[in-house]
Amino acid sequence: AVLGCALLLPMVLGEDCPSPCSCWSLGEEWGARVDCSSRGLLSLPALPRLTRSLLLHNNSLPSIPAGALDSLGHLQELELWDNPWHCDCHILYLKLWLEDFSLPTLARLRCASPAHLRMKPLGQLTGNDLGVCIRLLPTKCLQFFWRDLVLIAGVVITFILVAWALKVAKKLVCQLILGCRRLRRNIPKTR
Repeated sequence: AVLGCALLLPMVLGEDCPSPCSCWSLGEEWGARVDCSSRGLLSLPALPRLTRSLLLHNNSLPSIPAGALDSLGHLQELELWDNPWHCDCHILYLKLWLEDFSLPTLARLRCASPAHLRMKPLGQLTGNDLGVCIRLLPTKCLQFFWRDLVLIAGVVITFILVAWALKVAKKLVCQLILGCRRLRRNIPKTR
């Protein structure tokens, strides 16, 4: 009976429950159950890191922001069905995240918009469906790209300079050796 009461008490694990949701502690070792279902949510609230079970079904979520679920390392249950998923580049994060987390959950989700993708399963979306998504790369990714490009160019230039220096050094060594031989030939032998 004590265990049953503990499961129904609001979560007290040092993290606040998002205001539109209900939260219950599953014990310190087990994390929390966060129920945000049927709340008319248009966006994802800030979730406790120790969320083990997350119910987000029957809301008005068009997508999940990139990175929003990455900190939920204890998550084991996720319900997302019955949301009007807008299948453009913004849905790519959720699709890729669910491919790693739960293929059955991904299989239940369908696009609500745009019209040409209505009722198409998220798991079946392709690059052709989503169009060009490169503009959504975080600027950090683009900064890494340019940094890497500069590093690669630096390595190539260094390699070329080292090869050139070795060639010049080899030529100088050969000239010195030939010069020494000529000097020896030109020095008169004394007996």
